[in-house]
Amino acid sequence: AMTEPEVASSDATNIELSIVRDGDEYVINGRKFYISGACRKQCEIMIVMGKTDPDNTNRYIQQSQVLVPMNTPGVKVVRPMHVFGYDDSPEGHAEVTFTDVRVPVDNIIVGEGKGFEIAQGRLGPGRIHHCMRSIGIAQRALDLMCKRVSERIVFGQPMIKQQSVREDIAKSACQIEQARLMTLKAAQKMDTEGNKAAKDLIAMIKIVAPSMSLDVIDRAIQCHGAVGVSQDTFLAHAWAGQRTLRLADGPDQVHMMQLGRDLVKKVTQ
Repeated sequence: AMTEPEVASSDATNIELSIVRDGDEYVINGRKFYISGACRKQCEIMIVMGKTDPDNTNRYIQQSQVLVPMNTPGVKVVRPMHVFGYDDSPEGHAEVTFTDVRVPVDNIIVGEGKGFEIAQGRLGPGRIHHCMRSIGIAQRALDLMCKRVSERIVFGQPMIKQQSVREDIAKSACQIEQARLMTLKAAQKMDTEGNKAAKDLIAMIKIVAPSMSLDVIDRAIQCHGAVGVSQDTFLAHAWAGQRTLRLADGPDQVHMMQLGRDLVKKVTQ
């Protein structure tokens, strides 16, 4: 539980949920939203990120992460947030409020001030997983598009006879393969040299993969006509999910800002 509606959570140092120690307990107050999985009945515990030391001059050690069972008094799942009209049940993306929620101090993860560090350690591999799924969904969309244009008759012949359709399929295949190779390269570097060494490649693929997937899905929708935006294929829901990924785990602009800064540093140092 990290993202908050009142602050720009793409900069995780902005989060405002308070975690205040009171004897052998922490008292938690705040509001989160788009907390994926929290609507599911099987979800029994959250990892909640907030501030234990909001006045520290080092903004990167103000935050901590603490385990909060869902049935703790003061925890309220307000509603499932929608994504372009989809509630993604049963997992959902919950709005959750915390009102004088008390948990034992032993529920702190690693220690006070380690929240930002923990988040960054998780986000690198998490971004790679998002990109893997983006490639998979794009490939699925391309496969469906190929099937559609082989079977659908327009102006007296199969759609695949149209030059523009052939170009869309070719461009889609190229984009998917480019993103696949970049993802593999980033994953290999993470495996062999660690997350920090791979951060530039992780940023690159997080910028590239969701946009690539949106391009491919959009072409598939176009080839399907009205049915492409309906509930009769997976395409409309897939587009909504992939559009969200241009925000999830860091918006495109944040990745580009940091990547551009780091690349210039390498050349000018």
